[in-house]
Amino acid sequence: MMKIYGNENLLSTLDSMVSSGRTAHAVIFYGEKGSGRKLMADRYTAALLCESPVNGTPCGHCKSCRCVVPHSHPDVTYVPTSGKLGGYSVETVRSVIHDAFTRPSNNSGRKVYIFRDCRKMDSRTQNALLKLVEEPPEYVSFIFTTESKYEFLPTIISRCVCFGVNICTEEEAFASLCENGCKEDEAREAVSVFHGNIGRCIDYLYDQELRKRVDLTKRLSDSIIRKDEYSLNSAFYTVSSGRNDTLEILSMLDKMMRDAAVLAKDPSAKIVGCGKDAAERLSTVIAPYQSARIHYRLEKARSAIDANVNIPLVLAALCADIISIVA
Repeated sequence: MMKIYGNENLLSTLDSMVSSGRTAHAVIFYGEKGSGRKLMADRYTAALLCESPVNGTPCGHCKSCRCVVPHSHPDVTYVPTSGKLGGYSVETVRSVIHDAFTRPSNNSGRKVYIFRDCRKMDSRTQNALLKLVEEPPEYVSFIFTTESKYEFLPTIISRCVCFGVNICTEEEAFASLCENGCKEDEAREAVSVFHGNIGRCIDYLYDQELRKRVDLTKRLSDSIIRKDEYSLNSAFYTVSSGRNDTLEILSMLDKMMRDAAVLAKDPSAKIVGCGKDAAERLSTVIAPYQSARIHYRLEKARSAIDANVNIPLVLAALCADIISIVA
């Protein structure tokens, strides 16, 4: 099993649940992208199915554990998404309901259904799933992963045990990257961008497109610093029309605004965004209330994109809003 850094209390809680036999039939792991919520879901799944757990911890050596890691266990279903937005359809849930009443074939006598990345799961889909989550067969477990547990209806939340997965310290992230074969200078650079978020640090090291999005975020902040409407428009124009990529850039820019507001009050404060130098320069040219207003506009833009509004139009309006705030 891959080592999990940080989240000691959560790991201890999960191990206690398994060792005592009081496992929850439905669990939500929530946390920011790259925080390890999917890894935590896999570890919990391995613990549920492990043939010889040690104090609730999966052994990592039995047949079940070896099958869980590469996602090849016959009684673990990673429920597929569908459609343009990559959501979960009612038809998919109906097939899960039908399959859930077929007994498992493994020695642990369990079946696990994992719904990953449940951001904006349709309310109709959740309602279709509700009855099964409320009264599943005794051998069935459900695991959901998402950025926020409030993506789910209150009726679903009330029937699940919710666990927040936190990013680890920068020191732990650096150690993790080095232990997994990264050079120290590369690991240090990745941690300077994504801090204790190990998943995003790894992505940054190997995904050139993510590096481009980080660089673009810094270009956007530089245009705001210079209050240059033309360069801001030009930078936004280069943003991909891909929904997820655009949302990620807006999220990174939002964190930059947060850092600028915090650094304006306390220059020694820890940052969460992808560029300390850019945030420091932003903090000297825009006031915290302006950062807050830009944050509101960014949230508005993200909501519009979630609602499938034309992305170039959203970004053009956002550019005008930002310039009106800082001008």
